[in-house]
Amino acid sequence: MRLPQLSIETKPMIIESSSTWHSLEIEQPPATIDIQQPQAEVTMQTTPSKLTIDQTQAWEDMNLKHIFRVVEEDADMGKQSVLEGMARMSEDGDELMKIETKHDAIVAVSERNGMPKMHEFNIGFIPAHFSVKINYEPSQLQIDARVNKPTINSHSNKVNITYKPGDLTTTVQQYNSITIDFEI
Repeated sequence: MRLPQLSIETKPMIIESSSTWHSLEIEQPPATIDIQQPQAEVTMQTTPSKLTIDQTQAWEDMNLKHIFRVVEEDADMGKQSVLEGMARMSEDGDELMKIETKHDAIVAVSERNGMPKMHEFNIGFIPAHFSVKINYEPSQLQIDARVNKPTINSHSNKVNITYKPGDLTTTVQQYNSITIDFEI
């Protein structure tokens, strides 16, 4: 006796796939920048320095005086000499007037007026210390600076994006199948 046989044959599905990769390109152009810096404005003002040297006292100490000063001093000296002479004559007259006091007034007046006075003199051409007067006023400097702000103009450029999508291709090389055979 023969038994029926059942035969089952299956074939799997075979799928083939191929793909291409996607590509993404991003390009950022640099920004456009324009910077202008105006120069600073600087103004300077100076007052000149002043040096004053007064040598009048030094020249007078060396007896090198201006003619007006010499005339003025001689006039003062003459006036003083006249006043001293008048005072001396008045004293001599008063003394001679009191001759009765048994004082030898004529001899005393003669001795006083008969002997010349000793004049004192030292080196006359060297000026005294600090006889030259010096005055100095330094100059003044005033600086005025005004800073101008920079002008900045910037413009950003758009980003360039290039995208190519990937591709996936699938094909069926063999379809699945089931074959059933029955044999008796």
